[in-house]
Amino acid sequence: MSQTKYIFVTGGVTSSLGKGIIAASLAKLLQARGYRTTIQKFDPYINVDPGTLNPYEHGECYVTDDGAETDLDLGHYERFLNVPTSQANNVTTGRVYLSVIEKERRGEFLGKTVQVVPHITNEIKERMQLLGKSGDYDIVITEIGGTVGDIESLPYIESVRQLVWELGESNGIVVHLTLVPYLAAAGELKTKPTQHSVKTLMESGIKADILVCRTEHEISQELRQKLALFCNVKKEAVIQSIDASTIYEVPNLMLEEGLDRVALSKLNLPERNTPDLNNWNEFLYRIKNPKHTVNIGLVGKYVELQDSYKSILEAFIHAGAANETKVNVITIHSEHLDANSAESQLKGLDGILVAPGFGERGIEGKIETVRYARENNIPFFGICLGMQMAVIEYSRNILGYADANSTEMNENTSHPVINLMEEQKNIENKGGTMRLGAWKCSIAANTLAQKIYGKTEIMERHRHRYEFNGDYLIELEKAGLVASGVNPDTKLVEIVEIPTHPFFIGVQYHPEYKSTVANPHPIFVSFVAAAVQHKNK
Repeated sequence: MSQTKYIFVTGGVTSSLGKGIIAASLAKLLQARGYRTTIQKFDPYINVDPGTLNPYEHGECYVTDDGAETDLDLGHYERFLNVPTSQANNVTTGRVYLSVIEKERRGEFLGKTVQVVPHITNEIKERMQLLGKSGDYDIVITEIGGTVGDIESLPYIESVRQLVWELGESNGIVVHLTLVPYLAAAGELKTKPTQHSVKTLMESGIKADILVCRTEHEISQELRQKLALFCNVKKEAVIQSIDASTIYEVPNLMLEEGLDRVALSKLNLPERNTPDLNNWNEFLYRIKNPKHTVNIGLVGKYVELQDSYKSILEAFIHAGAANETKVNVITIHSEHLDANSAESQLKGLDGILVAPGFGERGIEGKIETVRYARENNIPFFGICLGMQMAVIEYSRNILGYADANSTEMNENTSHPVINLMEEQKNIENKGGTMRLGAWKCSIAANTLAQKIYGKTEIMERHRHRYEFNGDYLIELEKAGLVASGVNPDTKLVEIVEIPTHPFFIGVQYHPEYKSTVANPHPIFVSFVAAAVQHKNK
């Protein structure tokens, strides 16, 4: 293909309709037809990236191989497409304005008055085409965050309008995702919110080419005709997106509705072949027909909001399918857990995962959780802060250092078994300054880690400031906590395990970020297998 084609996904009526899932599903179908496809997300908030956002505000912060802290939707893109994303796949208003202001300070605008149009919109359009101009993709799908009509989304909507016009006929189309609510009192679906949303889009100069309608009930042919007429789209371009039992069903639902065929037709591209979804459907079959069930406790401090641990929950689905096992994740708030309540809250679990996080709140509960899992031989998996809690617990209860801690929690501890990296000590700006992105790890032979990965060199993604303090390595290893993975360049400890325990592993990195439908992460797969074994003992 000589020219990259562009699909823009906008949302109307309400937020959280699932633009990311629709974008990822469409991309999956186009990929399955043989088109090189990628997705990018443009977010209208003024933070430069989600790295400084509280998980309660925005869900988890997803990290790419190149160290970009991004929106959690990029996780969906990778899980569906099995293609790594990068800094170029996620742009915020903050990043756009920062770039424009820096250009203005350097004098690049030659004394011009810097304005939203054309300077901000030009910056947005440039970034929208970055991936397309790389030559790596046939189709680029761009998801516009927020809801049409929001003040903060206007520069993006205007940029889309300009870009569709500049790209020319059949090179750029707009998919508008909207809500068709069901009014129980009237006993019917209502199209008026969708009509208003499309009208708002048209007031900004954009005509929706395809309408994807989120609904709890089937949309009749009469309603489709009505939506087509009043929203100025072809009837076959009115796509129903009905509630599904799992997000992984959505590509099949979109295939049935013909979303990919309509998009290709609008872009004047051949259909090529029927999408090959054999492996995808095998995965779906395993999800729906498990042979085992396990209960795994997820102990963390952001458990009230499921999106805070989105990648972990999805990794359990992938690992569950690989083991033909339904994984019931039971969230437990670490702040409500102590030595007295550990037994009652953790008893009967088949595996325990101590989740990542920042700050002092709830860490004593996490340490108590590690102790319980270690002493009761329950399969244990600690991620990032969870791994650090395992080191602290071992130092306190096995080495006898009662005040062992991380300097993140207690700067005055006499045993700082987890400490701030030297290069982090004088940092004042918090955004984008952690150890981020993919780093190497060398795995020791004849360890649990080596058995899990089946190799001795790996690359995993990081997002943290504090590290295992190497001064305590020899002492901890003598006492039975082995460092089975180490960064070959920095010598920083990446993986710890207890060889005498049935399954006990803590990792400094975030394996959940690399788990996809096509490649479930090996640690999650092994952890679920260990939980099944523990249950069947």
